[in-house]
Amino acid sequence: MESVKEVLRVLLNFIQTVSFWDILDILIVAYLIYRTITVVRKTSSGSVIKGIILILAFMWLSSFLNLKVINYLLGQTMKLGILVLIILFQPELRRFLEQMGNRNFNYIFGRKATIGNIEAGIAHTVAACMEMSKKKTGALIVFEREIALIDYTKTGTRLDSIMSVELLTSIFYPKSPLHDGAVIIRDGRIYAASCMLPMTSNLNISRDLGMRHRSGIGISEVTDAVVVIVSEETGSISVAINGMLKRHLAHDTFEKLLRNELLLDENTTTVKKKFRDRFRVRK
Repeated sequence: MESVKEVLRVLLNFIQTVSFWDILDILIVAYLIYRTITVVRKTSSGSVIKGIILILAFMWLSSFLNLKVINYLLGQTMKLGILVLIILFQPELRRFLEQMGNRNFNYIFGRKATIGNIEAGIAHTVAACMEMSKKKTGALIVFEREIALIDYTKTGTRLDSIMSVELLTSIFYPKSPLHDGAVIIRDGRIYAASCMLPMTSNLNISRDLGMRHRSGIGISEVTDAVVVIVSEETGSISVAINGMLKRHLAHDTFEKLLRNELLLDENTTTVKKKFRDRFRVRK
């Protein structure tokens, strides 16, 4: 019993010495570790991490067994570890820095799209894609979210027009000058058309996927965009998110998926606002 009291007393004294900045420091480090694990899980770098852990285990074992030569060689190798990691993880680091640099801060200045604009954009997109699916007209539509797609909009033709079924179908009409490329949707409006997108670096995707699908997966790998693809060969509708492709979507599933992804932040904000207003009334 006395030992339990002693442990509790030491723990209480330790908690009293923890300041706000210590907690903030721990949270930042935890977030960085979480982001690193997330990036590694989405790439083929997991084997590299396992190799590094194995080298560290050999270092500890060689030190424990007093194997001086092996321990010295492994120690000299690990001195260059940071440089080696930068070289090995160069694509992942570049992708992470691009995402951080392209964060969309328009909401700070009051340019956040309303729920009505997004819902209308989803409705027009679903209707247009279903029509193009029946006619087997290829389409590539990118919904911009938190990460701005500035570099990709510069490769196309800026429209900045209100979304409509007629406009979307006319853009992707095979004889249209803007049909070759992607349409980028920003704030519920058609911001640019005929935009060039990066190809996916994933070599494990199905071979029956064409350039349009590979471009859609590629932009979803480097940004948080939601990408809609209509196949020109089969007319099937697919959605790419975070490098993952969901294929052969039916009308209801397609619409529900877009609403869940694009209206999530808006719905969360609305719920928080209602809770905050209710709390103020009670107070």
